[in-house]
Amino acid sequence: MYYATKGKTRILLILVSSYFFYGCWDYRFLGLIIFSTVVDYFVGLKINDSDSQQEAKKFLLISLCTNLGLLAVFKYFNFFISSFIGLANTVGLEFNFNTLNIILPVGISFYTFQTLSYSIDLYRKNIEVEKDFMRFASYVAFFPQLVAGPIVRAKDLLPQFKEDQRFSFDNFNLGLFQVLHGLFKKIVVADTVAIIVDKVFFLPENYSFIMVSIGVIFYAFQIYCDFSGYSDIAIGTAKILGFNFPENFRTPYFSKGFSEFWRRWHISLSSWLRDYLYISLGGNRNGTVKMYRNLMLTMLLGGLWHGASWNFVLWGALHGTYLVVERKTKVIMNELPIPQFLKNSISIIFVFVLTCLAWIFFRSVDFSNSIDILHQLNPFANSNLWSVQHLYWLIKGSIVIGLLLLVDIISSYINLKSLTLGSVSFRLSIFLFFISSIFLFGTFKGGQFIYFQF
Repeated sequence: MYYATKGKTRILLILVSSYFFYGCWDYRFLGLIIFSTVVDYFVGLKINDSDSQQEAKKFLLISLCTNLGLLAVFKYFNFFISSFIGLANTVGLEFNFNTLNIILPVGISFYTFQTLSYSIDLYRKNIEVEKDFMRFASYVAFFPQLVAGPIVRAKDLLPQFKEDQRFSFDNFNLGLFQVLHGLFKKIVVADTVAIIVDKVFFLPENYSFIMVSIGVIFYAFQIYCDFSGYSDIAIGTAKILGFNFPENFRTPYFSKGFSEFWRRWHISLSSWLRDYLYISLGGNRNGTVKMYRNLMLTMLLGGLWHGASWNFVLWGALHGTYLVVERKTKVIMNELPIPQFLKNSISIIFVFVLTCLAWIFFRSVDFSNSIDILHQLNPFANSNLWSVQHLYWLIKGSIVIGLLLLVDIISSYINLKSLTLGSVSFRLSIFLFFISSIFLFGTFKGGQFIYFQF
């Protein structure tokens, strides 16, 4: 139907299909995304027609208050209330506010940030206003990336809705490669290692030092493959339809530093936070101390973006600390008299280990669960060090992680996607590898994608 139509009819098809897709989760929240779309569409027109920067700023504030207000009510209301009550109780005050049974609308963090970037870019005069409401609504609700990203900015996506894409076998092959790669990551790796992860994080005191260590490492690969797998499926699906989405992950666990890690991990969010928050706070323009402050604030708010929990805030604080310490010690590390390849290897391992420690707070259900995990990771406090359980899932998880690393290492040297265009035999071989891996090693007991909850 998409390729059989063009112009306004095709845009209408995209919009109706995207709303149907979102409504399949819960049709009641369609009104929310439509409300956000209408507000930002008219705010955009007003910003464009403003005679002064001061007038434009007033309309930008409407967009900010609307989008952040939606997030505050649906995502953070209960968190703020319970945190306030807890703080009051610690100083001896008694409050009895009721929390609300609010359902978190799927994808709200993604589409609010997407529409916010449109309003901010218009205010900064980085893009042109979109006067066609149906085209703008399709940009906001475009189904591949609607519920879990990547966060595609207006300057990258809106112009593509003005073109009538024609079917292309190249786009189909490139998109199918990305979709299969994403399914491989999700079904083969993420859902397999999740078996060990769920058991370890549910009752860490039942497991040895080595099993808890494996559980933490497995979670690092679960969250990576689960989220980057969805991003790959979204990017690939859009590619089949002729749309180009930016890359969202770039083998982040091969990073030699935390700044590099955040240039490789959830690129659409980290670049959003950099351009619209870190730089707006002043970036590195006002001295070292304020640069460290801006880094910490950006990472704290980035942590809070992921969920209404102090664990997410602590996760963000840890990464903010990593970035600050890295900047303070960078010169010293560069001057160490160690061969470069050894320095790179040590750096990759060091960054991965500290990232895994931070993931403990991201995965744990609450702070006490995090402490239990950390306690079991203390070999001096853990009397049961080396016992291994769930051997089948342990071996299977290790094998599929090995397959993932093999694909990632090869991809860092060879552009596998481009090779699928040149050779039919190679294309069939790589597609067969992904499909056979899914059938042979896939775990089909997995739940929804982790980032749907954000």
